[in-house]
Amino acid sequence: MARKFHRKDRLSALTEINVTPLIDLAFALLIIFMITTPLLEQTVELNLPVEAAKTQAEDREDFQSISIDRAGAYYWGDGPVSEQQLADLLDTMAMDPDPPVLSIRADAQLDYQNVITVVDMIKQRNLSKISLDTKVE
Repeated sequence: MARKFHRKDRLSALTEINVTPLIDLAFALLIIFMITTPLLEQTVELNLPVEAAKTQAEDREDFQSISIDRAGAYYWGDGPVSEQQLADLLDTMAMDPDPPVLSIRADAQLDYQNVITVVDMIKQRNLSKISLDTKVE
């Protein structure tokens, strides 16, 4: 029996939707988001020190990042700040009844004293939630 490729009623509307282009679009968007999401995580390029032992990552809901690059420049989030501006931002944060976790990210080649200076600034304001970020291998 031969197949017939013509419809009996040519003037009736098609009742089915072709979803193939929609699926192609969904996969293209998925690939784009998979590529761009890891790039959004770290904004300041640093060579972090290597962690000696792997520990369980704590679930942090709210955190603020303080970064120190190789030259000793300070960054609040992804914006550069001076030492005085950093102190002012920490003072503002100390007034908050539930301050976020402060994540300190420092370059591996940086003098240890620069990190201790930031930790001392944080301790002087009685902020106790501190995290030192390292590179996990």
